[in-house]
Amino acid sequence: MKRLNWGIIGPGSIAEDFGKAIHDVNGHVFGVWGRNYEKTKAFAEHIGVEHVYKSMDSMLSDKQIDIVYIATPHHLHYDIMLAALNKNKHVLCEKAITMNTEQLKVIMKLARSKNLIVMEAMTIYHMPIYQELQDRVVAGDIGNVNMINVTFGSCKEDDPTNRFFNPDLAGGGLLDLGTYALTFMRYFLSSHPTELLTTVKKHDTGVDEQSAIVMKNEQGQLAVVTLALRADLPIRAIIAGDKGYITVDNFPRADLATVTYSSDGAIETIKAGESERALHYEVEAMEDLVVHKKESWTLALSENVMELMDEARKQWDLTYDFE
Repeated sequence: MKRLNWGIIGPGSIAEDFGKAIHDVNGHVFGVWGRNYEKTKAFAEHIGVEHVYKSMDSMLSDKQIDIVYIATPHHLHYDIMLAALNKNKHVLCEKAITMNTEQLKVIMKLARSKNLIVMEAMTIYHMPIYQELQDRVVAGDIGNVNMINVTFGSCKEDDPTNRFFNPDLAGGGLLDLGTYALTFMRYFLSSHPTELLTTVKKHDTGVDEQSAIVMKNEQGQLAVVTLALRADLPIRAIIAGDKGYITVDNFPRADLATVTYSSDGAIETIKAGESERALHYEVEAMEDLVVHKKESWTLALSENVMELMDEARKQWDLTYDFE
């Protein structure tokens, strides 16, 4: 298989972890660009990147780069993806992949017109445990799935300048924590929800601090997602059927789940994959798509999630100036 060259845009902490994951699976981080040249240079030296670019355009114009990994704040994703695709680069973009569905549709249309791969860097799509659990659900191990419950809380310091609370950086729980929670929910629902009701508590800065979202699809399956930036909620997902339920803790990078059976209360533990390899699975999936010229099956689910986030924010009357 041809060794693919990666370029990184946004040399922060997640990009450092991702760059190391590329190296671990025998990939090649060819170059990096960031707004602060000295910091970008230090990043490159730290993880072993050959080329440091002084402008994003010079990096995207380099024909030796095959894939661009975008790890900037999410309000910058759209413009960078457009630039990368117009320079004929495949794109793996951190979540939330765009700010809204309209932006994502533009990206998807452009990528298809140029036969390029775009994928959201969402760990849940690629963790082996979820394929195992999906097989169990399809096999009827917990009967008919009737409800999914997801909670994700992270008690952040109440600092209005922090990116989580800063509207100028598209702060708020939905675009940060909610992408994980809604992705898990959508992955295990039989179809996309057609009904959504929600309420929110906004932070003093105007972003969503706490929220609850209730959804239902045409099969009558219900899903409840609870998010909080100022409450220490467990990071937990439950898939409930009429014969038992599956519990997954720390679900964004899970490698462990339990199945509780209604008939006798027996609890089965399921292990698959390794949490520490979450980013490795993303790298491998992206390279496989590029080499075999296959569109990502996850992109349709990313679009579904974006549609749900749009509807929630519409009901909250929450928009950002740069959308």
